[in-house]
Amino acid sequence: MGWFRQRARRWWSSARQEPDATVTSVDDVELHDRVAELLVRELGTAEQANTFPTAVSPARIASWMSENQFSYFIDNDGDLGGLWRGRLFYFFLFGEQAEILQVRGQWHRELAIERLEEVLDLCNEWNAERIWPKAYARVRDNGRVHVVAEVATDLEHGATDAQLSQILFCGLSTGSMLFDALDERYPDPAGAAP
Repeated sequence: MGWFRQRARRWWSSARQEPDATVTSVDDVELHDRVAELLVRELGTAEQANTFPTAVSPARIASWMSENQFSYFIDNDGDLGGLWRGRLFYFFLFGEQAEILQVRGQWHRELAIERLEEVLDLCNEWNAERIWPKAYARVRDNGRVHVVAEVATDLEHGATDAQLSQILFCGLSTGSMLFDALDERYPDPAGAAP
């Protein structure tokens, strides 16, 4: 039985006991104080945040990249990108107020169109078993199959530096996990000795 379930049962058992005969009624303030005291006793106190969420911007993402010693670039369209473990990732902000952060990675290889069905099966299996990243395949104009990893988060109310860092690391690391699985499934023939 989980920790929370045990605590809830213990609390419910104590709450169902016969009330003290001397207590006839409890006003709202006293009831609030009792509930607050119970929550502190059972769950502990919450620590006050030392930073407040602020809007995410390309400058904040670039600053995070610099702080973590990652190389990055801004392409001709003004999009921020970088290489992570030899794979290309972009960092987009979408929405009316640029409130949706998307970390999008591209697998560094392409596959023949004849493998499209099996790549789609791999992506569907990945998406069914994992929350991140969303995996999908696209067919380029040249007929080659391109695999993409994507983590998108709505940050309408902003993010603290710690939250932003966690989201960016999540996008990069889970995207790399997908690409590692692709590398394992489709080893690079030029990477092996003849």
